[in-house]
Amino acid sequence: MRVVIDRAIPFLQGVLEPYAEVEYIDSNDFTKERITNADALIIRTRTLCDKALLEGTKVQFIATATIGFDHIDMSYCRSRNIAVSTSAGCNARGVLQWVSAALALLARCDGFAPEERTLGIVGVGNVGSLVKKYAEHWGFRTICCDPPRQKREGLDFVSLDEVLTNADIVTLHTPLEAMTYHLIDKWNIPMLHPNAVLINASRGECVETEATQRDDITYITDVWEGEPDIDEDYLAKSLIATPHIAGYTAQGKANASAMAVQALARHFALPLTEWSPNEVAKVEPRMVSWEEMCNTIAQHCDIEAESIALRNNPRNFEALRNNYRYREEYF
Repeated sequence: MRVVIDRAIPFLQGVLEPYAEVEYIDSNDFTKERITNADALIIRTRTLCDKALLEGTKVQFIATATIGFDHIDMSYCRSRNIAVSTSAGCNARGVLQWVSAALALLARCDGFAPEERTLGIVGVGNVGSLVKKYAEHWGFRTICCDPPRQKREGLDFVSLDEVLTNADIVTLHTPLEAMTYHLIDKWNIPMLHPNAVLINASRGECVETEATQRDDITYITDVWEGEPDIDEDYLAKSLIATPHIAGYTAQGKANASAMAVQALARHFALPLTEWSPNEVAKVEPRMVSWEEMCNTIAQHCDIEAESIALRNNPRNFEALRNNYRYREEYF
């Protein structure tokens, strides 16, 4: 068996070698020629897995060490019986802590207490549900919207319009799919009231860049349309701007690598179905008070320093992301 792995995915060196021929390559080196004889791929979001890449190859399994799968043509894979695995939920606490850092910064800048603000959560999956749980614990009023889940499951969420109209702070945690492409656009962004805050740590394409022209809104942005070639006007408007690293914690990356290996092991009947990296300390989830979070979050997630680094080097987006030093989760 032959496996081709994105070399930027951590903790995998030597894990599969006893059972397979393994090649590690850069994400931009995933070409048909390089993967023709591969049985399995382990990739990140930078590798587009579609007919152009996969047609005529031996690939029968793809694991993406990411929560999303918009970079994989699922219809084509189903037509070819190519199994696909994601690492959904792997970095939920990392993103929670990035959002927490944003909330703490906003509270410090604007001088508000949580009970004085309504937080609108768009996308109530692995990340959004954690944000909701902690925000309510801290005293925020929350209103929630999840268009894909509402359509599929008939759950009782409010509409997106209601969130945009009533929330002081809106945070996006949706996957990228047809329903969420340009979810925030030039037609609905006027619903946000002056001085509202829009946080995007989901996918860049969930916010139409052309819509971010309002100067009376505070933008806090981790994900961007057209990455790594980001819009510098949008960058300049954003109070906080980071290079798609909201979920980049050591624990989140360990979870993602473990989920990819375990899924591959199940598919090919390898004795690695319970494998996980032992280099990373496990952190027991716990509730923290608003005061503790505000007093400690910058030590663990310094979004202001990360924002300065991106503003100083916007053309180095990919390097800043790939060379990012993984944070440690602590709640």
